[in-house]
Amino acid sequence: MTILVTGGCGFIGTNFIANWFQQTDEHIVNIDCMTYAANTACLDKPPHKNLVNFNVDIIDGQVVGEILNEHHPRAIVHFAAESHVDRSIASADKFIETNINGTYVLLVNALNYLEGAGKDIGNKFRFLHVSTDEVFGSLQPHESGFSETTAYKPNSPYSASKAASDHLVRCYYETFGLPTIVTNCSNNYGPFQHTEKFIPTVLHSFLKGKKIPVYGDGQQVRDWLFVEDHCDALMCVLESGTPGESYNIGGNCEKTNLELIECVYGELKRTYPKLLEQPLHSYISFVEDRLGHDQRYAIDASKMRRELGWAPAHDFSDGISKTINWYREGLALAR
Repeated sequence: MTILVTGGCGFIGTNFIANWFQQTDEHIVNIDCMTYAANTACLDKPPHKNLVNFNVDIIDGQVVGEILNEHHPRAIVHFAAESHVDRSIASADKFIETNINGTYVLLVNALNYLEGAGKDIGNKFRFLHVSTDEVFGSLQPHESGFSETTAYKPNSPYSASKAASDHLVRCYYETFGLPTIVTNCSNNYGPFQHTEKFIPTVLHSFLKGKKIPVYGDGQQVRDWLFVEDHCDALMCVLESGTPGESYNIGGNCEKTNLELIECVYGELKRTYPKLLEQPLHSYISFVEDRLGHDQRYAIDASKMRRELGWAPAHDFSDGISKTINWYREGLALAR
Protein backbone atom coordinates (compact mmCIF):
# COMPACT_ATOMS: atom_id res chain seq x y z
CA MET A 1 0.00 0.00 0.00
CA THR A 2 0.95 3.64 -0.45
CA ILE A 3 0.11 7.01 1.07
CA LEU A 4 0.52 10.38 -0.64
CA VAL A 5 2.15 13.17 1.38
CA THR A 6 2.07 16.80 0.28
CA GLY A 7 4.79 19.13 1.54
CA GLY A 8 7.00 16.30 2.73
CA CYS A 9 10.11 18.47 2.38
CA GLY A 10 8.79 20.97 4.90
CA PHE A 11 9.51 20.89 8.62
CA ILE A 12 6.69 18.68 9.88
CA GLY A 13 6.50 16.69 6.64
CA THR A 14 10.18 15.78 6.80
CA ASN A 15 9.81 14.55 10.36
CA PHE A 16 6.61 12.68 9.49
CA ILE A 17 8.31 10.77 6.67
CA ALA A 18 11.28 9.88 8.89
CA ASN A 19 8.91 8.78 11.66
CA TRP A 20 6.82 6.78 9.18
CA PHE A 21 9.74 4.69 7.97
CA GLN A 22 10.84 4.02 11.54
CA GLN A 23 7.51 2.27 12.07
CA THR A 24 6.54 0.81 8.69
CA ASP A 25 7.85 0.08 5.20
CA GLU A 26 4.61 1.17 3.52
CA HIS A 27 5.40 3.32 0.49
CA ILE A 28 5.17 7.11 0.48
CA VAL A 29 4.75 9.32 -2.57
CA ASN A 30 5.80 12.86 -1.66
CA ILE A 31 4.90 15.91 -3.72
CA ASP A 32 6.56 19.20 -2.85
CA CYS A 33 7.20 22.32 -4.91
CA MET A 34 10.46 23.00 -2.99
CA THR A 35 9.95 26.59 -1.87
CA TYR A 36 12.53 28.54 0.15
CA ALA A 37 11.36 26.69 3.31
CA ALA A 38 11.91 23.18 1.92
CA ASN A 39 14.91 21.05 2.79
CA THR A 40 16.40 18.07 1.01
CA ALA A 41 16.62 15.68 3.96
CA CYS A 42 14.20 13.36 2.13
CA LEU A 43 16.21 13.60 -1.06
CA ASP A 44 19.85 13.32 0.10
CA LYS A 45 21.02 10.16 1.89
CA PRO A 46 19.82 8.60 -0.73
CA PRO A 47 16.10 8.51 0.05
CA HIS A 48 14.38 5.50 1.54
CA LYS A 49 13.80 2.72 -0.98
CA ASN A 50 10.02 3.08 -0.53
CA LEU A 51 9.92 6.85 -1.00
CA VAL A 52 9.15 8.52 -4.32
CA ASN A 53 9.50 12.31 -4.61
CA PHE A 54 7.91 14.65 -7.14
CA ASN A 55 8.79 18.32 -7.48
CA VAL A 56 5.19 19.40 -8.05
CA ASP A 57 3.02 22.31 -6.89
CA ILE A 58 -0.34 21.14 -5.52
CA ILE A 59 -1.97 23.91 -7.53
CA ASP A 60 -1.17 21.87 -10.68
CA GLY A 61 -4.31 19.77 -10.73
CA GLN A 62 -3.47 17.83 -13.88
CA VAL A 63 -0.18 16.51 -12.53
CA VAL A 64 -1.65 15.83 -9.08
CA GLY A 65 -4.43 13.80 -10.72
CA GLU A 66 -1.92 11.83 -12.77
CA ILE A 67 0.13 11.00 -9.66
CA LEU A 68 -2.95 9.83 -7.78
CA ASN A 69 -4.07 7.59 -10.63
CA GLU A 70 -0.58 6.15 -11.13
CA HIS A 71 0.28 5.37 -7.50
CA HIS A 72 -3.16 4.52 -6.02
CA PRO A 73 -2.65 5.84 -2.46
CA ARG A 74 -4.91 4.66 0.34
CA ALA A 75 -4.59 8.08 2.02
CA ILE A 76 -3.46 11.66 1.52
CA VAL A 77 -1.66 13.46 4.35
CA HIS A 78 -1.76 17.15 3.45
CA PHE A 79 1.01 19.26 4.99
CA ALA A 80 1.77 21.58 2.07
CA ALA A 81 1.21 25.19 3.14
CA GLU A 82 2.76 28.60 3.44
CA SER A 83 3.06 29.04 7.21
CA HIS A 84 5.10 32.08 8.29
CA VAL A 85 2.84 34.76 9.78
CA ASP A 86 5.24 37.65 9.13
CA ARG A 87 5.43 36.79 5.43
CA SER A 88 1.63 36.63 5.22
CA ILE A 89 1.41 40.14 6.68
CA ALA A 90 3.93 41.45 4.14
CA SER A 91 2.05 39.75 1.26
CA ALA A 92 -0.77 37.23 1.45
CA ASP A 93 -0.79 36.23 -2.24
CA LYS A 94 1.12 32.93 -1.86
CA PHE A 95 -0.90 32.02 1.22
CA ILE A 96 -4.16 32.39 -0.68
CA GLU A 97 -2.79 30.47 -3.67
CA THR A 98 -1.27 27.55 -1.79
CA ASN A 99 -3.32 27.22 1.39
CA ILE A 100 -6.76 27.87 -0.10
CA ASN A 101 -6.58 27.25 -3.84
CA GLY A 102 -4.02 24.46 -3.50
CA THR A 103 -6.15 22.64 -0.94
CA TYR A 104 -9.19 23.03 -3.17
CA VAL A 105 -7.34 21.54 -6.15
CA LEU A 106 -6.18 18.65 -3.99
CA LEU A 107 -9.73 17.99 -2.74
CA VAL A 108 -11.16 18.02 -6.27
CA ASN A 109 -8.53 15.56 -7.48
CA ALA A 110 -8.91 13.35 -4.41
CA LEU A 111 -12.66 13.11 -5.00
CA ASN A 112 -12.19 12.33 -8.70
CA TYR A 113 -9.57 9.72 -7.85
CA LEU A 114 -11.71 8.09 -5.18
CA GLU A 115 -14.71 7.80 -7.49
CA GLY A 116 -12.67 5.57 -9.80
CA ALA A 117 -10.42 3.85 -7.27
CA GLY A 118 -12.57 0.81 -6.54
CA LYS A 119 -13.76 -0.66 -3.26
CA ASP A 120 -10.36 -1.96 -2.10
CA ILE A 121 -9.13 1.62 -1.68
CA GLY A 122 -12.40 3.52 -1.49
CA ASN A 123 -13.66 1.84 1.69
CA LYS A 124 -10.58 2.81 3.71
CA PHE A 125 -9.37 5.99 2.01
CA ARG A 126 -8.61 9.01 4.23
CA PHE A 127 -7.78 12.64 3.47
CA LEU A 128 -5.89 13.98 6.51
CA HIS A 129 -5.60 17.77 6.52
CA VAL A 130 -2.93 19.12 8.89
CA SER A 131 -3.84 22.55 10.23
CA THR A 132 -3.06 24.91 13.09
CA ASP A 133 -4.50 26.21 16.35
CA GLU A 134 -4.08 29.75 14.99
CA VAL A 135 -7.43 29.41 13.19
CA PHE A 136 -9.11 29.84 16.59
CA GLY A 137 -7.66 33.28 17.25
CA SER A 138 -6.35 34.46 20.62
CA LEU A 139 -7.21 33.38 24.16
CA GLN A 140 -7.45 35.49 27.30
CA PRO A 141 -5.30 34.38 30.27
CA HIS A 142 -8.27 32.91 32.14
CA GLU A 143 -9.77 30.98 29.20
CA SER A 144 -9.59 27.23 28.69
CA GLY A 145 -7.63 25.84 25.76
CA PHE A 146 -9.05 25.55 22.27
CA SER A 147 -11.28 22.53 21.78
CA GLU A 148 -12.64 21.00 18.59
CA THR A 149 -15.84 23.04 19.06
CA THR A 150 -14.11 26.42 19.52
CA ALA A 151 -15.36 28.97 16.98
CA TYR A 152 -12.89 30.04 14.31
CA LYS A 153 -11.56 33.59 14.69
CA PRO A 154 -8.33 33.95 12.68
CA ASN A 155 -6.39 37.20 13.08
CA SER A 156 -3.64 37.01 10.44
CA PRO A 157 -3.67 36.39 6.69
CA TYR A 158 -1.90 33.09 7.38
CA SER A 159 -4.43 31.84 9.92
CA ALA A 160 -7.32 33.09 7.79
CA SER A 161 -6.02 31.10 4.81
CA LYS A 162 -5.70 27.97 6.97
CA ALA A 163 -9.20 28.51 8.37
CA ALA A 164 -10.55 28.71 4.84
CA SER A 165 -8.78 25.48 3.90
CA ASP A 166 -10.20 23.76 7.00
CA HIS A 167 -13.71 24.79 5.94
CA LEU A 168 -13.15 23.50 2.42
CA VAL A 169 -11.99 20.14 3.76
CA ARG A 170 -14.99 19.88 6.05
CA CYS A 171 -17.46 20.75 3.31
CA TYR A 172 -16.02 18.06 1.02
CA TYR A 173 -16.95 15.54 3.69
CA GLU A 174 -20.42 16.95 4.30
CA THR A 175 -21.35 17.58 0.65
CA PHE A 176 -19.48 14.92 -1.31
CA GLY A 177 -18.72 12.25 1.29
CA LEU A 178 -14.93 12.51 0.87
CA PRO A 179 -13.58 10.86 4.07
CA THR A 180 -11.67 13.84 5.42
CA ILE A 181 -10.17 14.47 8.87
CA VAL A 182 -8.78 17.79 10.14
CA THR A 183 -6.11 18.16 12.82
CA ASN A 184 -5.24 21.45 14.50
CA CYS A 185 -1.90 21.49 16.28
CA SER A 186 -0.09 23.88 18.59
CA ASN A 187 3.36 25.37 17.90
CA ASN A 188 5.79 22.66 16.78
CA TYR A 189 9.54 22.61 17.34
CA GLY A 190 12.33 20.15 16.62
CA PRO A 191 14.82 19.10 13.93
CA PHE A 192 14.63 20.51 10.38
CA GLN A 193 12.62 23.63 11.30
CA HIS A 194 13.32 26.68 9.13
CA THR A 195 15.47 29.38 10.72
CA GLU A 196 12.73 32.02 10.38
CA LYS A 197 10.70 30.30 13.13
CA PHE A 198 11.03 31.33 16.77
CA ILE A 199 12.93 28.47 18.44
CA PRO A 200 15.48 28.15 15.59
CA THR A 201 15.93 31.93 15.78
CA VAL A 202 16.56 31.68 19.52
CA LEU A 203 19.03 28.81 19.08
CA HIS A 204 20.88 30.43 16.22
CA SER A 205 21.17 33.66 18.18
CA PHE A 206 22.58 31.93 21.27
CA LEU A 207 24.93 29.71 19.29
CA LYS A 208 26.27 32.62 17.23
CA GLY A 209 26.33 35.21 20.02
CA LYS A 210 23.67 37.42 18.45
CA LYS A 211 20.68 39.30 19.85
CA ILE A 212 17.31 37.52 19.93
CA PRO A 213 14.55 39.76 18.48
CA VAL A 214 11.56 39.58 20.85
CA TYR A 215 8.22 41.05 19.77
CA GLY A 216 6.61 43.58 22.13
CA ASP A 217 7.02 42.66 25.79
CA GLY A 218 7.67 38.96 25.13
CA GLN A 219 4.63 37.88 27.15
CA GLN A 220 2.84 36.14 24.27
CA VAL A 221 1.96 32.57 25.28
CA ARG A 222 2.24 29.52 23.07
CA ASP A 223 1.65 25.80 23.65
CA TRP A 224 4.80 23.97 22.49
CA LEU A 225 4.64 20.52 20.88
CA PHE A 226 7.70 18.44 19.99
CA VAL A 227 7.42 17.48 16.34
CA GLU A 228 7.98 13.75 16.97
CA ASP A 229 4.94 13.73 19.25
CA HIS A 230 2.92 15.50 16.56
CA CYS A 231 3.95 12.89 13.98
CA ASP A 232 2.93 10.06 16.32
CA ALA A 233 -0.43 11.77 16.82
CA LEU A 234 -0.95 12.09 13.07
CA MET A 235 -0.29 8.39 12.59
CA CYS A 236 -2.91 7.65 15.28
CA VAL A 237 -5.43 9.90 13.54
CA LEU A 238 -4.68 8.43 10.12
CA GLU A 239 -5.22 4.86 11.30
CA SER A 240 -7.98 5.31 13.89
CA GLY A 241 -9.58 8.75 13.42
CA THR A 242 -13.19 9.09 12.35
CA PRO A 243 -13.97 10.71 8.97
CA GLY A 244 -15.70 14.05 9.33
CA GLU A 245 -14.11 14.68 12.72
CA SER A 246 -11.42 17.13 13.81
CA TYR A 247 -8.76 16.51 16.45
CA ASN A 248 -6.72 19.04 18.40
CA ILE A 249 -3.09 18.08 19.04
CA GLY A 250 -1.16 19.95 21.74
CA GLY A 251 1.94 19.63 23.87
CA ASN A 252 0.37 20.72 27.18
CA CYS A 253 3.33 23.09 27.50
CA GLU A 254 2.34 26.77 27.70
CA LYS A 255 5.19 29.26 27.91
CA THR A 256 5.60 32.96 27.29
CA ASN A 257 8.22 33.82 24.71
CA LEU A 258 10.51 35.10 27.46
CA GLU A 259 10.01 31.91 29.48
CA LEU A 260 10.87 29.85 26.42
CA ILE A 261 14.09 31.83 25.85
CA GLU A 262 15.01 31.33 29.50
CA CYS A 263 14.41 27.56 29.20
CA VAL A 264 16.59 27.29 26.09
CA TYR A 265 19.30 29.37 27.77
CA GLY A 266 19.20 27.11 30.84
CA GLU A 267 19.38 23.94 28.76
CA LEU A 268 22.35 25.27 26.79
CA LYS A 269 24.12 26.29 30.00
CA ARG A 270 23.49 22.85 31.48
CA THR A 271 24.56 20.89 28.42
CA TYR A 272 27.35 23.14 27.12
CA PRO A 273 28.47 25.23 30.11
CA LYS A 274 31.25 27.02 28.22
CA LEU A 275 29.09 28.05 25.28
CA LEU A 276 27.24 31.09 26.68
CA GLU A 277 29.51 33.71 28.21
CA GLN A 278 26.97 36.51 28.78
CA PRO A 279 23.96 36.72 31.13
CA LEU A 280 20.57 36.01 29.61
CA HIS A 281 19.36 39.62 29.37
CA SER A 282 22.30 40.59 27.19
CA TYR A 283 21.03 38.31 24.40
CA ILE A 284 17.52 39.82 24.23
CA SER A 285 16.47 42.74 22.02
CA PHE A 286 12.86 43.89 22.25
CA VAL A 287 11.44 44.97 18.89
CA GLU A 288 8.15 46.49 17.72
CA ASP A 289 5.31 44.04 18.10
CA ARG A 290 3.88 42.16 15.12
CA LEU A 291 0.67 43.53 13.60
CA GLY A 292 -2.40 41.71 14.94
CA HIS A 293 -0.23 39.58 17.23
CA ASP A 294 -2.25 36.90 19.04
CA GLN A 295 -1.59 36.97 22.77
CA ARG A 296 -2.16 33.35 23.76
CA TYR A 297 -2.72 29.92 22.24
CA ALA A 298 -3.51 26.78 24.22
CA ILE A 299 -4.82 23.38 23.14
CA ASP A 300 -7.25 21.07 24.88
CA ALA A 301 -6.15 17.69 23.51
CA SER A 302 -8.47 15.61 25.71
CA LYS A 303 -10.33 14.23 22.68
CA MET A 304 -7.08 12.73 21.36
CA ARG A 305 -6.40 11.10 24.73
CA ARG A 306 -9.98 9.92 25.23
CA GLU A 307 -10.75 8.58 21.76
CA LEU A 308 -7.35 7.63 20.30
CA GLY A 309 -5.23 7.05 23.39
CA TRP A 310 -2.58 9.59 22.40
CA ALA A 311 -0.64 11.93 24.67
CA PRO A 312 2.71 13.67 24.08
CA ALA A 313 5.69 11.52 25.10
CA HIS A 314 8.16 14.41 25.54
CA ASP A 315 8.19 17.22 28.06
CA PHE A 316 9.82 20.47 26.97
CA SER A 317 13.16 19.61 28.55
CA ASP A 318 13.37 16.36 26.57
CA GLY A 319 12.25 17.94 23.32
CA ILE A 320 14.46 21.00 23.49
CA SER A 321 17.47 18.85 24.43
CA LYS A 322 16.95 16.72 21.30
CA THR A 323 16.47 19.88 19.24
CA ILE A 324 19.66 21.52 20.54
CA ASN A 325 21.69 18.37 19.87
CA TRP A 326 20.39 18.22 16.33
CA TYR A 327 21.28 21.85 15.63
CA ARG A 328 24.76 21.50 17.10
CA GLU A 329 25.66 18.12 15.66
CA GLY A 330 23.67 18.11 12.44
CA LEU A 331 24.23 21.68 11.35
CA ALA A 332 27.52 22.33 13.17
CA LEU A 333 26.39 25.86 14.04
CA ALA A 334 28.59 26.17 17.13
CA ARG A 335 32.34 25.92 16.95
